[in-house]
Amino acid sequence: MSLVTELERLADALGGDTSAEAPPIAWASVAERIARNLNVKPEEVGILGLSNKWRHLYFLFPEALRNVGFIPLTSNSALAARTVRESRPEINNSFATSRHATVFEGVKTSGVDAGEAIQKIISAPILAGDKVIGVIQISRKGPNVASAGADFTAADLGKVLALCKPLGKLLHHVAKD
Repeated sequence: MSLVTELERLADALGGDTSAEAPPIAWASVAERIARNLNVKPEEVGILGLSNKWRHLYFLFPEALRNVGFIPLTSNSALAARTVRESRPEINNSFATSRHATVFEGVKTSGVDAGEAIQKIISAPILAGDKVIGVIQISRKGPNVASAGADFTAADLGKVLALCKPLGKLLHHVAKD
């Protein structure tokens, strides 16, 4: 069974839940599956939700970043904020040399040393219908671009985009206003 199908089934199961409080989503498990599918480490998967009320993005995964802070949608240096504003996916295989917010890169997540910079990244909007409700980012980290692994390709972007619809269904169940 494909990852897209797995996520669709999970979202459908949650959609059938009629209790007042939907069960929590195991974002770590979702991120592990995404990481395997894209040949990256789980901590190189970022899943962010969008708070329309507060006009910022918040981390669902990696868990270590949940309490670190938020990304305001007005940020000119945050790729995730631009992804929301433009509702457009992007591949950047020279991300470390691009101007970007680095505050979250300095936080140690499981298995990755603090200070390991994001060298390459895919960022894509997570949609519910035609409305952006979050962002998924897949990165390759390392001390330099050569050690980070292969460049992301259009095929990798296609895999990420295929995940955006089922992720949108999942995120819809936990969305904060």
